[in-house]
Amino acid sequence: MKIAVSGKGGVGKTTFAALLVRTLDEQGKKVLAIDADPDANLASGIGIPGAEAIVPISEMKELVFERTGAQPGSIGGYFKLNPRVDDLPDALSAKMGNIKLMRLGGVKKGGAGCICPESALLRALVMHIVLRRDEVVVMDMEAGIEHLGRATAKAVDKLIVVVEPGRRSIDTAVHIRRLASEINLRRIAIVGNKVRNAGDEGFLKENLPDFEFLGFIPHDDRLIEADLKGLSPYDAGGPARDRVAAIATLLLQ
Repeated sequence: MKIAVSGKGGVGKTTFAALLVRTLDEQGKKVLAIDADPDANLASGIGIPGAEAIVPISEMKELVFERTGAQPGSIGGYFKLNPRVDDLPDALSAKMGNIKLMRLGGVKKGGAGCICPESALLRALVMHIVLRRDEVVVMDMEAGIEHLGRATAKAVDKLIVVVEPGRRSIDTAVHIRRLASEINLRRIAIVGNKVRNAGDEGFLKENLPDFEFLGFIPHDDRLIEADLKGLSPYDAGGPARDRVAAIATLLLQ
């Protein structure tokens, strides 16, 4: 099962991804967690020890040069567009229980994109992870689908967009679906987060009428307290963990 998680910043996207990863681990699944959001903190959300010391792949200059034949930060020139990456998930991931985690990092770019060694390495790595690995894969994306391409989109079982009751969150979900359609990724579903009551659920369903909804996660002060204390939201317990467990069951079916 290959799952990508996206959504507007601040909606609880990484919290949901961390809860999903821990839930799958608790169920005995081997999980490869990919932090593909340069501003996210998936490792600390999962509760992996020493999360702050994990170096993003895009910042491993010697590795980028070794695999692509070009120095990071260089644009143009010659470098390998399909570098070897099959050994990286096992060699460079942080581990906890059945979970392996990799942090991709970002690529500094201008204009419409970047044809650079770091970008080539990350794209090849994502393609290998989605197409070749046999673990359950959960990718915490930024507010879009930048790391996915047409080849990987075909193998993604579900793109989950996390939304909260609010217009900007809804607009982001519609934008993400438009981006996904450009690479023929149409298996998209919504998870409503920070839901206070039935009115919030109705608001989301009314404004996203043609989306599949996997479930709703209630607003819970315990999640805020866990974040303030640097704890995983999974360890906070409560209804959010139960709702994500139900969503995981749906996904596995």
